Amino acid sequence: MPTQPLAVIDIGSNSGRIIVVRVTANGHLEILSEARTSLRLMSDIDKSGSLSPAAEERTLAALFDFMAVAAGSGARRTIALATAAVREAVNSDQFVGRLRRETGLNIRVIDGDEEARLAFSGAVNGLPIDHGMLVDVGGGSLEIAHFRNRRAQESWTLPLGALRMTDVFLGSDPPKQNEIAALQDHVLKTLRSADVIPMRDDERMVGTGGTIRNLAKMHRATITYPIPRLHGYTLGRKALRDIGSRLVARRLVRRAALPGLSADRADSIVGGVLVVQTVIDSLGAGDVTVSGQGLREGVVYEEFARYMPSPAAVRRASIAAIASRFTTWDGDRARRRARVAGALWDVMLPGASEELRDALEQAATILDVGRSVDYYRRWDHAAEIVVSADLHGFSHRSIGMMASLIVRAGKGRASFDPYSMLWDAADSRGLNRAAVLLALADEVERRMPRGAAVSVARQDDRKDVVLTVPMPHDWMPGELAARFRGVFGRELVLEGGSGDRLGAAGIAVGL
Repeated sequence: MPTQPLAVIDIGSNSGRIIVVRVTANGHLEILSEARTSLRLMSDIDKSGSLSPAAEERTLAALFDFMAVAAGSGARRTIALATAAVREAVNSDQFVGRLRRETGLNIRVIDGDEEARLAFSGAVNGLPIDHGMLVDVGGGSLEIAHFRNRRAQESWTLPLGALRMTDVFLGSDPPKQNEIAALQDHVLKTLRSADVIPMRDDERMVGTGGTIRNLAKMHRATITYPIPRLHGYTLGRKALRDIGSRLVARRLVRRAALPGLSADRADSIVGGVLVVQTVIDSLGAGDVTVSGQGLREGVVYEEFARYMPSPAAVRRASIAAIASRFTTWDGDRARRRARVAGALWDVMLPGASEELRDALEQAATILDVGRSVDYYRRWDHAAEIVVSADLHGFSHRSIGMMASLIVRAGKGRASFDPYSMLWDAADSRGLNRAAVLLALADEVERRMPRGAAVSVARQDDRKDVVLTVPMPHDWMPGELAARFRGVFGRELVLEGGSGDRLGAAGIAVGL
C-alpha cells in the first residue's frame, strides 16, 4: 500500500515551496500537488542582518497558502524546514517563533550539513549516477556533496547563493566586467579555502535548485529537444558559457524576456550562472546533469527509506508505478513479455549494449499502457507516455531509447525519429534489431494462454534459437518474419516443441 500523503514545506532564501507526495509500495515517489512563491529573504539578510516585518508577512502569507494546498491534497502530516536566510538572521528565533505561533507548524531551521545531505538524497535518488558531486545553488548558500556508490562522503555549505552573490557583487545593470571578475574570483577563493575536492574521472556532476533548473530551461528553449522533462537534462560547459554570455550582456528589463527564465529570477540569475560556471570549472566537470528533485524530496526519501536504492531498483519501481495507473496494464503479462524479449535478446544479440537491453525490457514491461488511450495507436501512445511520465532512474538517452523502440516495433520501420539526436548511427542499427525482438515478444505473448511457460534455447547442431510457445494453432508471422530477415539477415522459422516444422508449440529463430 502507498504511504499516507505527506507535505514538505521549504522556506528558502529566494523561494518558498511545498510538495505533497506519497510513496508507492515499491518505493516510487508520486507528486500529488505543489506550489511555489517568491520570498527573497536573503536580500533582507544582506542589507540589515535581520529579517524584516515585511519578510515575516510574505512568509506567513506563503505558509497559509501552502497549508491550504496540503489540506486540499489530503496530507496527513506536514514537515516545514527553513534554510540559509532564516538560520543566518540575527532575529531568527523571533522570526520562526511568530511563524510557529501563527500557523501552528513545527518549523525547523536546519544547518548547512543537513541541507546538503537532504539535497543529495533527493537529487541523486532519481538519477542513474553512482559517483559524483551534487551541487545545489540556492538563493543564499551553495551546497556541495561528494558521493561514491550513491552514498554521501563529504559535504560543504558555502555562502555563495545566487541572490547573495548578485546583491554583493553585481551593482551595475548590466554588470560590469570587473564586477563579474570579482564575483568569480570570490567563488574560486571560497571553494579553495574550504578544500572542496576536484572530481575524479569516473564522477558526474548533478545539479539541483531553482537556479540550475532555470538555466537548463533557458538552454532547452534554444534547441529542438524530444524529452519534455528537465529531470535528467544535461547541460554542458559550452551551453553554460553561451547562456552566461547572453545574460551578462543584457539589462534587467531585456533579460527578463529571455525564453525559459522565470520572471522572479531575472535579477539574480546572472550571479547564479557565474557561480555555476566557476564551480564546474574549478571542480573539473564536463557537464552537469539536472535533477528535478532536491531538498524536499530528500526529506520524503529519508522519512520512508533507510538507504538509497540502486538505479536499477529505482527504474523498476518507477515503471511499475507509472504502468499501474492504466487499466489496460496487466503486470503478469508485462513481466512475461519482458522475459520473452530478454531471452530473445540474449540469444540474438549476446554481448550487445546492456543499456539497450535494459531499454528493451522496460519497453516490453510498459507497452500496454498505450491501449488505455487508443488500441489502434497503442505504440505511439505508449511512447508518448514514456517521455511524458515522471519516470525516475533513467537518463534522457535511455528514455529516448525506450520510446524509439516502442514506435519502431509498432510501425515496422525507422521513419523520422525525434529521439535520434540522443545517439549515433550504430545505436540506431541496434534499436532496429531490438524493436523487431520487442514486436516478436508482443506477438508471442498475446497468443499464449495465461500461466503458460516460455523458454528460449539454442540448438547448436542446427544453429537455431528455439522459442517454445504452447499455442493451440499454427502461426506464421509473415510481415514480422520479413522484418526479422531485414535486420538480422536470417530467416524466421516456426517449429513445434516436438521438432515438427510449423507445429503448434514452438518458434525457432534461425541464426
